[in-house]
Amino acid sequence: MNKKKSKLILILAWVVVVPVFVAGQVSFWESVTKKVNAQEASSLSNDIQDVQKKLDKTTAALAKDQANLGKIQQSVGITQKKISTTKAVITDTVTNLSRKEQEINNLNDQIKLQQELLKNFLQQAYYIQNKPILSIVLSDGNLADLLSSNEHFSTLDEKIVGIIADINSKKVQVDQDKVQLAEAKQQHEKVLSATVVQQQGLLADQSQVQSDIQDKAKTIAQLQGELDKLQSQYSAVLGKSISTNDIVAAAKFAAGATNINKSFLLGVLVQESNKGQNVGGCNYKTSRMPAAQLTAFKTITKELGYDYTKQKVSCPSNAYKGTGGAMGVPQFMPTTWLGYKSTIASLSGHNPPDPWNLVDGVVAMASKLSNDGADSKKRFDEAKSYCVYLAGGNWGSYCYGSASKYKSDYSDVNCSGSSIHNYGEKVLCLKDNYDKYY
Repeated sequence: MNKKKSKLILILAWVVVVPVFVAGQVSFWESVTKKVNAQEASSLSNDIQDVQKKLDKTTAALAKDQANLGKIQQSVGITQKKISTTKAVITDTVTNLSRKEQEINNLNDQIKLQQELLKNFLQQAYYIQNKPILSIVLSDGNLADLLSSNEHFSTLDEKIVGIIADINSKKVQVDQDKVQLAEAKQQHEKVLSATVVQQQGLLADQSQVQSDIQDKAKTIAQLQGELDKLQSQYSAVLGKSISTNDIVAAAKFAAGATNINKSFLLGVLVQESNKGQNVGGCNYKTSRMPAAQLTAFKTITKELGYDYTKQKVSCPSNAYKGTGGAMGVPQFMPTTWLGYKSTIASLSGHNPPDPWNLVDGVVAMASKLSNDGADSKKRFDEAKSYCVYLAGGNWGSYCYGSASKYKSDYSDVNCSGSSIHNYGEKVLCLKDNYDKYY
């Protein structure tokens, strides 16, 4: 009897003590996990702040460089205009110098011609003036004609001398003009040379600033990528998205990129992940994801630099049999994500895309909905695309109403609570009333 009592007491002890011990261990490890997560979140938060400060500083420096570049380019434009104007003036001056040279040549020709005429005239005058009057009379010459010729030669002599003097005066003036033009040309060439040197300096400054701008733009892209990654890691540690305030902007971008209604996409986001807040609370083990999904999950996390053992995914549903493992805002299973990876990268510009990144996640969701018919923007097609999103080939059961026949019209959806009969109706009600949730 005593042995039976002892055995019973021992059994009771195990029944009482073991659960208490196990509960204590669970509580202990939960406490440790929460503490580790809190420390990791705090560290990530500090890293995010540091990267954000660097990003802000670099962005401000980039804006300053861009403003400086604008001033330099304006100065380059001014010097180029000055160079063009000076070159045009020099060209005109050279043209004027050539014209003056030709004028001088013409004047020299006129002088030579007049000198030749004067020479002939003087020879004739000398001959007549030195001929004896008696010989002129004896030769039946006319004395009056002789006197008249002398007067004519005298007047002509004066005219020719006057013409030559005038030509010489013009030649002197042209020579002076030529000297002035040459001096002006030389001065313009000095201005041109100085302006060209100034422009070369400005162009060198412009090239340097442009190089600095490219470097800063590259740095900003790197910092933005680092910031996105840190934010995704932070979201994964906390098990929720930190980008709720940006969800509408992300939806607007994704809807435009995939040609679906933004309001419909916002409605799906409310239903699927509570506006990006519920992105999973399990790890790869507790989610019970199948082997194929786990392999894809490891591939995705490795490429993104995440520890797959710590990355949060969805938990198995209590409402139906199945596994968890859906990732990020779009709640894509890993294999589905890999199927849409290239499409997401081409639309968001992130390569590789990240399911825990807000923009990538919303773009992924919009891409699949569009691919399943939501891009028609018809209510039935939108409802169907979401049911396919939930159940794939079994989408029909998610879009049936209370009637046994297939529901083909969603124009008269009654959004008053219990009147909603299926997920197709529900997401359209969320679409029609999305402003209540954002």
